Amino acid sequence: MTLPSRLLCALALCLGLVQPACAEMVWRRGALGDPGSLDPHKATTLIESNVLGELFEGLLSRNAAGALIPGVAESWSVAPDGRVYKFKLREDAKWSNGDPVTAEDFVFAFRRLMDPRTGAPYANILYALKNGEQVNSGALPPDALGARALGERELELTLEQPVPYFLEQLAHFTAKPLHRKSIEAFGSDFAHPEHVVANGPFRLKKFIPNDAIVLEKNPRFWDAGKIALDREIFIPLEDRSAALRRFMAGEIDSYDEVPVEEIGFVRKTLSGALHLSPSLGGYYYALDTRRPPFDDARVRQALAMAIDREFLAEKIWGGSMAPGYSFVPPGVASYGAPAEVAWKDLSFPERQEQARRLLKEAGFGEGGKTLEVEIRFNNSGSHRTTAVAIADMWMRLGVKASLIGTDASTHYALLREKPPFDAARMSWYADYPDAQNFLFLAESANKGLNTPSFSNPEFDALMRRAAEEQNSDARKTRLHEAEALLLREQPFIVLMNYRSSHLVSPKLKGFEPNALDIHPGRYVSIAR
Repeated sequence: MTLPSRLLCALALCLGLVQPACAEMVWRRGALGDPGSLDPHKATTLIESNVLGELFEGLLSRNAAGALIPGVAESWSVAPDGRVYKFKLREDAKWSNGDPVTAEDFVFAFRRLMDPRTGAPYANILYALKNGEQVNSGALPPDALGARALGERELELTLEQPVPYFLEQLAHFTAKPLHRKSIEAFGSDFAHPEHVVANGPFRLKKFIPNDAIVLEKNPRFWDAGKIALDREIFIPLEDRSAALRRFMAGEIDSYDEVPVEEIGFVRKTLSGALHLSPSLGGYYYALDTRRPPFDDARVRQALAMAIDREFLAEKIWGGSMAPGYSFVPPGVASYGAPAEVAWKDLSFPERQEQARRLLKEAGFGEGGKTLEVEIRFNNSGSHRTTAVAIADMWMRLGVKASLIGTDASTHYALLREKPPFDAARMSWYADYPDAQNFLFLAESANKGLNTPSFSNPEFDALMRRAAEEQNSDARKTRLHEAEALLLREQPFIVLMNYRSSHLVSPKLKGFEPNALDIHPGRYVSIAR
């Protein structure tokens, strides 16, 4: 009888005869922190998205360059009116336990996402589905959603109206199928390593908080034969400098962010490992518009004007960021140049003077009350240094700022749960390359992701008109008008635009820079 290759490798190891080809191929992937949840309907952060993209595959997927490709759906068609999509699923799409992936798995997942009992913070990303918003609000039952199985391998999705970015949305982690039997058997524990049933390139082997998330290749994935990695290990490293040391020591093969204070050193000594590229990501401070004085647009605008973004981007972030004057980052091809704040071209002293005048009108500053602002941020990276610099800039207006830094998990929980706060650091990376994916954060109905709890009927009306507009130029105009309104109101203080910065070992192959900053493990290999 012949011995399996793994057993042969083990025998060779015992005999001291291991050949490089026998060693497991493992990507030790440094991550910015632990995921808050591995339930696709509870996740909100890029940290979670990176893991979920390895465990689950949706109707569509993305290649190493971030471009859309077929996923579980091998083909699809769209009705002439753009409202009805029919998807044909692969015959060889299977769950990690061997069950076939069926159209009902998607119907079940979409209904669960929209069911208000699930409490999915990201449900509104798929409000394009017919009756999605009404189901999510509890006005209609989940089975009223525009998703139905026409057979085991044929799925029909019906939209409220044509949406140009709908296929892009179907690659998002909220649009993954779910294994119904697992959820019915284990409830919220279905995402634990001992219970999770995945359909993606990898399956969950182990999750030890603050230590490692271990994924192993899913042998039942339909394209498993082309996956080079045996395992992918996410190692949470919130301390960027510690991550750099571990990278230099060869303990990790990549890391998701270059420590800003070390970027000069990295450029000189590790230039071959430094990957810098444009990214569709924005860095903001959200202001709690539910309570005074942050319900006053004059106060919000004054705080925004008094910040020197060039200083932050170049001096604090070492050029790994770009100064931000638009809510939608530049680079969205379908949108063109974004709207910008009206005061962008003023000198910094002129901005400060206008900011003082606005604060005085609102009752603060000379002859008035002292404005106090508590800035909350996660301690990782240069967020504390950024907060210190902004506090100093605000102090020149007579504003007294205090700082509260916490670990990433605590901070992201604050952004989700939204207790009363003053200013909170937040960022947003595009789920799909469309301006709507940024602007929808400010819609009043977006309870889960509208961190400042901004509510403006005019803004909501512009977003509705954009959603209903079939002419692409007219739609773009409405979105620009919505962005201009948002910049006047400043519930989100726009600070900077991200540039993706990664440490990547030269041995790591298949890691391609892209605007969505997506790097699927199924395309990665490690040179022997």
